[in-house]
Parts: sequence; C-alpha cells; structure tokens
Amino acid sequence: MKAVKANVTRGLDIGAKMTAADNSGAKIVELVSVKLGKAVKKRRQSAGIGDVVTVSVKTGVQSMRKKIANAVIIRQKMPYMRSDGTRIKFEDNACVILKSLEGDPKGSVIKGAVAREVVDRFPKIGKISSIVV
Repeated sequence: MKAVKANVTRGLDIGAKMTAADNSGAKIVELVSVKLGKAVKKRRQSAGIGDVVTVSVKTGVQSMRKKIANAVIIRQKMPYMRSDGTRIKFEDNACVILKSLEGDPKGSVIKGAVAREVVDRFPKIGKISSIVV
C-alpha cells in the first residue's frame, strides 16, 4: 500500500452511513472502525479518502445484511486538498467492499467517480472504475 500524497481531511466519523458504490450486494453501510488508524487517546477515530475501514452492511441482499466487511473509502463530502493545491469534494460518501486487505474489490463494477488518490494506492480498484477524478 502506497502513501496518500494529498492532505486528506478525515471527514467520516465512526457511525457514518455511506453508500456501497460497487455491485457486491451491499447498498448502505455504516462505518464501524478504521484499520491502521491513528488517533489521540480517548478520541474517536475518523476516516478519509483511501482509508481501509470496517463497515457493517445495513441494507442490501439478504446474504450480505448484518455482516461485517472491510471497505475502502472512494468518495467523501468534506473537501480535501491535493498536493498541487486544488480542493476536491464529492456529492456523497461512498466505499467499495473488499475481499481481502490487499485491495481486491468484491464487486466487478464501480458506480460513479473514484478519487485519484485511491487509484494510486489500490490499482485493482482503478481497473474496474469507470471515472477517475
């Protein structure tokens, strides 16, 4: 996993609901924890673009509901700054469900745009994405 070159503002707290942007079967997921996250003692963790998180599937196909899965955040509403100085924000919070922590996506198609920082960090997600911003 490569480091993210942008100064990513962590815009998603624990308990945030977001859409699953792939065809894995999950529709709406809730953020449970952040993998490899760092936080100050007694402060809740938060996540941003390109972070690997643990999510709980709230709605979707019956076999996926009420299950815990790993995911990567591909879009966030809160603006973040790239290394060239531009600020980027999306119109929704979205993630992609993973098969393994190496970055293998569970679905075969990603709906909507994917941030360039995610594609640099996880090339397999970039292969199945339609738009890279």
